[in-house]
Amino acid sequence: MAFDDFGILFKEKGKEIHYFVKWSPLAKADRWTINAKVPAVAGIYEVYWMDDHEHLRMLSVGRTHYGGLRSELRRLTDPELNENPEAKKILEDEDIWFRYAPCNSALIMADVIWFFMKTYFPEKPGVAHSGRYEKLFMNESEPDKLIWVS
Repeated sequence: MAFDDFGILFKEKGKEIHYFVKWSPLAKADRWTINAKVPAVAGIYEVYWMDDHEHLRMLSVGRTHYGGLRSELRRLTDPELNENPEAKKILEDEDIWFRYAPCNSALIMADVIWFFMKTYFPEKPGVAHSGRYEKLFMNESEPDKLIWVS
C-alpha cells in the first residue's frame, strides 16, 4: 500500500468479504494540513467536530472519486467552500477533525461506506453496498483509537 500504508485491504471467501481499513491518523482540519498531507486520490473519509465536552461528533462519512480526498476534505471542512448551512455553522464555530483511507475501487468503497453507514445510522444508511457478497465483515486499524458520540 502507498500513502504511508493507509488504505483498504480485503480477503474474499466465497460469498463473504472481509475488509480491513487502515485509517490515517486523526488530524485537525485546516487548509494547509489538508493540502500538504492528504493525497489527491480516491478514498473514504470521516469528518468530526469537537463539542464543548471534548467529545468528537460525526459530521460526515463518505467516499470520493473525482478530485480525490484532498479536494473533498477541503470542501467539507472549509466554511468558505461548504454550502450546507448547518455544516457551515459548525465549521465556523468548532474544531474539525478528519481521517481517511485511500482506495481506488468504487465497488470496495461502496461496500465499506455501506457497512459504516449501516453501523452508525442503522435506521437509514442512505447508501447501497455493491451487491457482490452475501456477508460483509469489517476490521479497522486506527492509530488514535477513536471514540466518538452521536
